[in-house]
Amino acid sequence: MAFRIKVPPRELPVDEAHLVSGLERFVIGLRDYRGPLLVGAAMLLLAGGIVGGVLWYDTQTAKKAEDLEREATQHYLTRPADDLKKADSNLKQAIALYKRVADEYPRTPSGPLALFHLGNALVQANEFDGAIDAYKRFVVAYGSHVALLGLVQQRLGYVYLLKGDRDQAVKAYSAVLQIPGALNRDHALFELARLEESQSRPEGAMGYYHDLVKTYPTSPLANEAAVRMKALDVKKLPDASLPPPTPAQPGPPSKP
Repeated sequence: MAFRIKVPPRELPVDEAHLVSGLERFVIGLRDYRGPLLVGAAMLLLAGGIVGGVLWYDTQTAKKAEDLEREATQHYLTRPADDLKKADSNLKQAIALYKRVADEYPRTPSGPLALFHLGNALVQANEFDGAIDAYKRFVVAYGSHVALLGLVQQRLGYVYLLKGDRDQAVKAYSAVLQIPGALNRDHALFELARLEESQSRPEGAMGYYHDLVKTYPTSPLANEAAVRMKALDVKKLPDASLPPPTPAQPGPPSKP
């Protein structure tokens, strides 16, 4: 009896007509949704163009503000000491340029710097009220700028002292101590201690000096604070330079 060997059927090749019909259906689908697809592509291109335009504008604006701030700083730092007229002219030009940056480009990286330097320049021009306004404006607009905020509050306290307003100066210096990460807290403590001394309050001064020496031992003000603490301690002691009082001697008996 003969046996026939079963041969598995060969796989048929992929139906090319089926592939063609599938491709045609895809093309037809694209044709049907061509409108929405074109609208979506146009919106993507438009959004990309807007974002690119905004970035380009911000870059140009920041560059313009930086150039103005640099020009103002150059005028401010190159005031000749031997030519008062030229120095005054440079200071006025610096103030004008700082004001322009602060007013026209407040959202650029140069905005907070310009406002801080504007306050400093106004102090140099003896325009104390204007300087106070500039510093307060900085506090409101750039309160999160920790690197400069402490310095602004310190300068604000200094201007208040120039105006003779000790209470406001104390508030400004105390505000420095409330700023996390402020780099000039040692200066604020020292100024508060000096204000306490000037008001004849040695206990308050000792407290600030002690905090300064303990918290910031490497500060350049720590040594001076330690000297002031010793001086205040000496003032508490009785005056040892005076001789002790001489007891009264009994006089001769009076004659009857």
